Amino acid sequence: MLERMPADPAANEPPPESVDSLTELLRSGDDRQLLALLRSRPDLATPPPTDSAVLAARATVRSSVTRACEDLDSFSLNVLEALVLLDADERTVSLERLTGFFGGEATREQLRSRIDPLRERALVWGPDEALRTAVTVRETIGAHPAGLGAELGGLSEQRAREVLAELDDEELGVVTKLAGASPIGRTGQAKPGAERSDTPIGRLLLRGLLLRRDENTVELPRELGLAARGDRPMGNVATAEPVPELDEHGQQRIDGTAAGEALELNRHVELLLESWGQEPPDVLRSGGVGVRDIRELARKLGSDETRAALVVELAAGTGLVDTSPEEDPQWVPTVQADVWLAASPEHRWALLAGSWLELPRLPGLIGSRDARDRLLGTLSEGLRRSSAPRDRRRVLELLDEQPGGWGFRRDDGVAAVLAWRAPRRGGSMRDELVTWTLREARALGIVALGGLSSAGRALLTGDESAAAGVMASAIPEPVDHVLVQADLTVVAPGRLEPELAAELNLAADVESAGSATVYRVNESSVRRALDAGRSSEQLRELFEQRSRTPVPQGLTYLIDDTARRHGKLRAGTASSFLRCEDPVVLTEVLGKQRLAHLGLRRIAPTVLISPLPLEQLVDELRGNGYAPVAESTDGGVLDLSRGPQRIKGRGRYGGARGEPSNSARPDEQQLTERVRTLRAGDQAAATRGNTIAPERGRPSANATLELLREAARQSHSVWLGFVDAQGGATQRIVRPVSVGGGVLQGFDSARGELGDFPLHRITSVAVVDQ
Repeated sequence: MLERMPADPAANEPPPESVDSLTELLRSGDDRQLLALLRSRPDLATPPPTDSAVLAARATVRSSVTRACEDLDSFSLNVLEALVLLDADERTVSLERLTGFFGGEATREQLRSRIDPLRERALVWGPDEALRTAVTVRETIGAHPAGLGAELGGLSEQRAREVLAELDDEELGVVTKLAGASPIGRTGQAKPGAERSDTPIGRLLLRGLLLRRDENTVELPRELGLAARGDRPMGNVATAEPVPELDEHGQQRIDGTAAGEALELNRHVELLLESWGQEPPDVLRSGGVGVRDIRELARKLGSDETRAALVVELAAGTGLVDTSPEEDPQWVPTVQADVWLAASPEHRWALLAGSWLELPRLPGLIGSRDARDRLLGTLSEGLRRSSAPRDRRRVLELLDEQPGGWGFRRDDGVAAVLAWRAPRRGGSMRDELVTWTLREARALGIVALGGLSSAGRALLTGDESAAAGVMASAIPEPVDHVLVQADLTVVAPGRLEPELAAELNLAADVESAGSATVYRVNESSVRRALDAGRSSEQLRELFEQRSRTPVPQGLTYLIDDTARRHGKLRAGTASSFLRCEDPVVLTEVLGKQRLAHLGLRRIAPTVLISPLPLEQLVDELRGNGYAPVAESTDGGVLDLSRGPQRIKGRGRYGGARGEPSNSARPDEQQLTERVRTLRAGDQAAATRGNTIAPERGRPSANATLELLREAARQSHSVWLGFVDAQGGATQRIVRPVSVGGGVLQGFDSARGELGDFPLHRITSVAVVDQ
């Protein structure tokens, strides 16, 4: 059975080609064309090119061509593929011939709409009657442009059609299948000498109509593929991006849903800081957090492991947790965590969301394996990807293009549009990157119901404070009451006031979170509140005053019963002591064999002492079914819970960032300066051959001074080779005005201005023949 498989791209890097026609075109073009080229391909501008020949050579280097092709849409790549198939890297191709090659799938005007941007990027050059490309374009496109195989040779177009007509139905089916998106197929019938005439693949191999690549792989020759496609050599061509399916939800509904997700994210990060502040997980030898620790965190958050891993990545990326400096490091909350905890909900969210947008990591890879088959865990180095911020912005910017209040119906609709706009971006993970980004953006409250939230739009501008202000307007006002149910559940009908939320989290456990959080009161939660120093009267008062529904009698019984049994044993420090008004209880404790290691000794009918620290004594008794409370020196309840650990930390992103932003690229003024330098280099290259007394190598100081002074006296221009302030070699045509103080002052003809040229940076000089 024949299986389709993707074609392998070309892998070898050829030496740079000399493209004289492109050099002449750049040299004869105007400055606007050069500026457009450097804007669209900023890698060509750094370091500044010295002349058009250097710029043309850079523009045709394979790595630069590959980078330029990453931003091309599917139709533009189809145009490049067609030019490659028409051998535009070896001979000129007319737009008329190119149009005919598309077989009616694209009109002349549609093709011109793509040719002009390709010219701007110097991927294609020449007039409509003589289009050209570089050899490296063929290599970048790959071994199978437009899904067509290698040329067989000796098979004319007419003969290919005749051969196709001679095939039987089975053979024609194989050829038609391989004439689709990829000419490569896998089969068990390709072993040399094992061809069978009773199978269609065997017959095609015997007749030389299939190319054998190895014993399991065959390839359909290009001539047969073109013949099978008939009047559509390029196959199916998508000349416009797919139209996505959108649903109208209304911006208010999207923002409300996003605000709920933002509050839930804040709660989960707060639980993470609380948990790791008490029991920090160890840093694995390979880096990152162990699977067991993530699983335990997911249990505490009441979520799945994917969500827990994302919360950890966000906390680390925001600088809220980091590795401790000890010999056996742990993941510990930083001092920044306390600042974050003290902030308002909207500012908490803005810090997390802003950090995620610029996070140079891919949390979506967690659980997969790298090239060495090693498992990629949470916070491991294998998740680092410098292009991650750019890929996230591409997804969010597409959502930003849609009308406010509208959202994509499905995630694959987003992936389809981005795949058409830039099919080469993202590689094999292209569509997965979209899925991961949308999932994480929904968890952050940046995206909801397939649309971008108002706060998300503000965040894309880079202003976290403005985004926080927008999110604040979407977050509902906190409520000051709850609804106590007969089944001992407590419903919070919205975000609670901080003080009420803290008391309720102490006295009850979260059962389900969301826009309306459900808490459950049980013996364990009541005991937790009592351990923290709350009395039964305070707990009853909490529910009676804050509940809009009558407090059920069962809740009152639970609080009173737990409080009655709570604190009968009173622990203190002697190293520690244990006292009880009922001597029988102490006798029972002394008589238990499994408590013998506590070293308890009776010093009074109602007092026992132990050599163990107070905290350990209380923990051991609680683990054996008792409910002691710690007692302070004044007889009050002592809270033994450990304070959260904190370290300094390395700040946001763990000291790493993604790819340089657009602001790191040359700005318009710098690009204009590079064009001037390039024009000066062209002028110098054109006039250098007509020189008087050229010097070889670095000129001596005396010879340089004498030559420059004589040129100034005679008003002759000179050709200068020198090193600029950035260390780049360049050439200029200058008319010296004065020479002195180690500086040549002269009129730069290319720039049209007077400039200073330090003599120590001049590497060569020659007088230009007038």
